[in-house]
Amino acid sequence: MDPRVAKCLLVSKVLVADGIMTENERIFLDKMMNGLGLDDGQQRRVLDLEGWDEAERVIEKLSVEEKRELAAMLVDASSADGRRSPLEAATVKRITAALGVE
Repeated sequence: MDPRVAKCLLVSKVLVADGIMTENERIFLDKMMNGLGLDDGQQRRVLDLEGWDEAERVIEKLSVEEKRELAAMLVDASSADGRRSPLEAATVKRITAALGVE
């Protein structure tokens, strides 16, 4: 799996942690996918949550700096709709702990 897709999949985990993806959250994800240069097929994989379970294993291989950058993106994603739900915050904490970048 492409690490850029894996990053977007982890962000999507945060965005849907509370059971819904708002318009602002979808815009956040779209901007991220476009910014990382994902093609249409890769974006479809992210939107379909295809490979969700593999994403953390891919990210584990990145540098500490890349993991920290992703952690910041996860925090930003958790408040993309103007509020951070407890479920989104817990998802960010779980992912960053798993990656060793709390």
